[in-house]
Amino acid sequence: QVQLVESGGGLVQAGGSLRLSCAASGSISSINAMGWYRQVPGLQRELVASVTYGGTTTYVDFVKGRFTISRDNAKNTVYLQMNSLKPEDTAVYFCTADVRVNLAVRPYWGQGTQVTVSS
Repeated sequence: QVQLVESGGGLVQAGGSLRLSCAASGSISSINAMGWYRQVPGLQRELVASVTYGGTTTYVDFVKGRFTISRDNAKNTVYLQMNSLKPEDTAVYFCTADVRVNLAVRPYWGQGTQVTVSS
């Protein structure tokens, strides 16, 4: 079994910052890419940022320059530093990881953490 547990969500005023964390645990052989998605009720889940095992990052345009994704491979943890938050960033944020368990690789998801940005 593999679990991803997120933390760090909450309520913040526009212009403020939050740092999300997501720790993977369980029968993990290795982890390839890790990332963050977000979802607003009634809309599809959308990619926010991703990071490879080697540290190569990808961001969607609407967070470039404001959000920073990073990871600690020794701790199987991915972070999302969110600065200059806007009300439109309000969503449930989910972490994901492509985890190898023995010979099989598949994506795992966290349970989600709510981020609310007030105007």
